[in-house]
Amino acid sequence: MKKPSTSRPLDDFDKAILRLVQRDNRMPQRQIADRVNLSAAAVQRRIASMEKAGIIVANSAEVDVHAVNMSITAIVEITMKDERLETVDNAKALFRAAPEVQQCYYVTGGTSFLLVIVTKDVMTYEDITRRLFATNESVESYRSLIALDRVKTGSAITIP
Repeated sequence: MKKPSTSRPLDDFDKAILRLVQRDNRMPQRQIADRVNLSAAAVQRRIASMEKAGIIVANSAEVDVHAVNMSITAIVEITMKDERLETVDNAKALFRAAPEVQQCYYVTGGTSFLLVIVTKDVMTYEDITRRLFATNESVESYRSLIALDRVKTGSAITIP
């Protein structure tokens, strides 16, 4: 993921645009322009500039997991055997490449990584845990927490 440019500060117009596109990235630029009191061309330039600077990193659709028969959401705590650079970088690459891993965080506090994994059933989840953790010699331990309800997902970042 591209890091945002430190030479590109956000002004009030940029922040207002970001608040809107986080809620609905398909909102027409004319409508955004009307809401932030700019021209559509100015909104287009600002969005392009924020994309180029790495402030806007993706445009995506949030999918209802039940509509696509993906009923298992697991939050997984991973503890690595060591925190050497090579071990951590290899784990990051493995988790980044696994399509079932929806989110991955390298964290502090005794746990090495927190992952959110979405899959269709428990048998498939077991296969994933074997592939990513149980046969991985760098993983000391892992703990799965199966979500009973997806109370809140895909929320926008609060921009002051």
